[in-house]
Amino acid sequence: MSILKDFKNFAMRGNVIDLAVGVIIGGAFGKIVSSLVTNIIMPPVGLLLGGMDFKELFINLTNKPVASIAEAEAAKVPVIAYGLFLNAVVDFLIVAFCIFILIQQMNRFLPTPPPAPPERKCPFCYGTIDEKATRCPHCTSHLTEEHA
Repeated sequence: MSILKDFKNFAMRGNVIDLAVGVIIGGAFGKIVSSLVTNIIMPPVGLLLGGMDFKELFINLTNKPVASIAEAEAAKVPVIAYGLFLNAVVDFLIVAFCIFILIQQMNRFLPTPPPAPPERKCPFCYGTIDEKATRCPHCTSHLTEEHA
């Protein structure tokens, strides 16, 4: 019974639920980006490159002639579908860029951390010491006000 209780406590922690929400929203965002790439970005790019449809770019790995990826799948002909791979790369680049912009904008609203205190060195052994120390933890020398 303890395992079920432990699992419930784990699953109901805030960061696990936040992660689940993030995954769900990320999946939906990925579908939007895929649609953007497939239906809006790649058709004009293909048109600029002479009417090329990237989804139909493939390398046939057999001698059996096929005209499309759908025909190759139906005939169980192995192909390298590099056009679909190019679409996936463009998808990734757009998602990565969107995440970059989102994080960059979020960082504008986060408080900047205070600067680190200046490093203090022992005048005898040059080891790093705490700014409030009266004795060096490395060489045990007494640190007076004149050594501060």
